[in-house]
Amino acid sequence: MDLKEVWLIDYARTAFSRSRPKQPERDVFGEIRGDELVAELLIKFFDEKLADKGVERKDIEEASLGVANGTLENWSYGGRIPLFLAGFPESVPGFSIDRQCGSAGSGMHIGIMEIMTGNAKCVLASGFEHMTRVRGRGTEPNLKLIDKNSKYFRPDLEMQTSFNMLQTAQKLYEQEVPIFTKEDLDKFGVRAHNLAVKSHEEGWFKGEIIPIEGHVEGDVGTPLMVDRDMNVRPSSMESHAKLPRLSRPFYLEKNGGKDGYVKREGTDQGVITVGNSSPLNAGATTAVCMEAEEAKKRGLDPMARIISIGWAAVHPSTMGRGPVPATKRALDIAGMKAEDIDYWEINEAFCIVALNCMDKFNLPWEKVNVMGGSTAIGHPLGSTMIRLTGTLARILKDKKAKYGIANACVGGGQGVATIIENLDA
Repeated sequence: MDLKEVWLIDYARTAFSRSRPKQPERDVFGEIRGDELVAELLIKFFDEKLADKGVERKDIEEASLGVANGTLENWSYGGRIPLFLAGFPESVPGFSIDRQCGSAGSGMHIGIMEIMTGNAKCVLASGFEHMTRVRGRGTEPNLKLIDKNSKYFRPDLEMQTSFNMLQTAQKLYEQEVPIFTKEDLDKFGVRAHNLAVKSHEEGWFKGEIIPIEGHVEGDVGTPLMVDRDMNVRPSSMESHAKLPRLSRPFYLEKNGGKDGYVKREGTDQGVITVGNSSPLNAGATTAVCMEAEEAKKRGLDPMARIISIGWAAVHPSTMGRGPVPATKRALDIAGMKAEDIDYWEINEAFCIVALNCMDKFNLPWEKVNVMGGSTAIGHPLGSTMIRLTGTLARILKDKKAKYGIANACVGGGQGVATIIENLDA
């Protein structure tokens, strides 16, 4: 079978709010359900952004919805509820997918494969997370995995390291010592914020953010059109150095145990802070992909061509390693090398994740997250991979560059990656 060529036609997102699970009135999207946030984005995406391109709701042959915590009000009836809320006809099929932080990307990947194999010509991929309204509630993980008395016990798994994301980042950091220091993590976090501040001030993100009505922070009765990412702020190494440390050390023997750790770090505390990791957020993303020949018939120009996709799994206790094998898989499928890639969007769930990926592929900082990273912009879990891919496509256009990779680590020990090409370069 000859695979069809796939184009990314358009992409949009909401701004990402700062989630406040214990103070929902401080989240500018706190009064909006997650499925309604997706619906509002889709309504404006199709009625305003796609209208000039002639892409209509009825043209969609598959619609995916990524969400990492699809419980309680985030349960979407197989991805259909946001479609109904957004006025899609009943003939549009959908599904919801959970690959944690790679959910939206995996939904897009499935749509891409459907187009490649001739099973669809036009697909919609969306994703969302609302970490104020639904964060970890309504889930019942099977703890027999870590119960020594259970036949399902896995001695290689442990609650602290395999299920606590802060600790997975701390463990990755300690395993990579002496390549990185906490100062490296903080420096990358400061860079993320200051680049994002600059990008917002210059209006760059207006090219992808569709304003959605929320409310003024702390005043649910006063409407506010939310058109910028709410976590972005000017930052400095001095301010980051003062932030509380959130993770706990492992004192790995290979690094000299506790004595070696304290001597090296100057403290017995961990290195992960809110300044070198992503915040809690609410937000939604969406994108349309189309078979190239169909797009040409419609007179549509692509944001980017999809070259290849990749996914991989690693041990859950160092899930931050996931982007590396996923990217290698995508590169191998494309017959490419890391040095062929002009720009990268690496999800900064934790700065150590991006830095580790950059180290393994020998990437200079000036090629990575050049408009600001998720440390500042935000990381609404299930939606992020579409944001990374869409932002990357816009960067390639602006920089007149040819190839880009978007990748992310995934809770549970996985990674996802997408390679795209700017056909104008």
